[in-house]
Amino acid sequence: MNALGIDLGGTKIEAVVLGADGAERWRRRIATPAGRYAETLQSMRGLVDAARAAGHGPFSIGIGTPGTPTAAGLMKNCNSECLNAQPLQRDLQALLGQPVAIANDANCLALSEATDGAGAGAQVVFAVILGTGTGAGIAVHGRVLAGPNGLAGEWGHNPLPWAEAEDPQPACYCGRRGCIETLVSGPGLARDHALVAGGRLDGPAIVAAAARGDAAAAATLERHASRLA
Repeated sequence: MNALGIDLGGTKIEAVVLGADGAERWRRRIATPAGRYAETLQSMRGLVDAARAAGHGPFSIGIGTPGTPTAAGLMKNCNSECLNAQPLQRDLQALLGQPVAIANDANCLALSEATDGAGAGAQVVFAVILGTGTGAGIAVHGRVLAGPNGLAGEWGHNPLPWAEAEDPQPACYCGRRGCIETLVSGPGLARDHALVAGGRLDGPAIVAAAARGDAAAAATLERHASRLA
């Protein structure tokens, strides 16, 4: 049977169908309706319907999401805040009419890289996601180290281990200030540039400006690299 995987991110939702041999059969990417839970569900339904219409069903469905479900099935720790406290798995299963597996996206990345990716054969793999949020997963001997809360590898809500005096302490949705996620994520990069240099540029625009010789953009990337390292 084919398998449909969906990466649910804060900026984009991407779906891919893989055959039993692991070969890609179909792929589609759309923008995430940020902050709108019901529309996010419908967007994923649209991707599943499109894959079915293209003749790639039946397939199993797995979703990689920010955060993780609680024992009660409600999402928590999602940087896409509209998902928090929502029964995402139950709602998707009702909407799609079939079972849906859900796991933390960074845990999925760690397992994938440890299985047949850049970390294949390594005893321990630490996999980092830098995007709308900042997440990470750990795989040990080819198995995800989930921990009691499903987020053993999560590092985005720790403070910088070696903070400099000039590092800002922005407020985070988790209720703390100065979380790693607020400094090294894509929005964190843009926020830092606006704070120091002014203007509103997103990550790709900052990189492009630095490549053209813009000193302020280059300094922003240097701060980002220092914080990330």
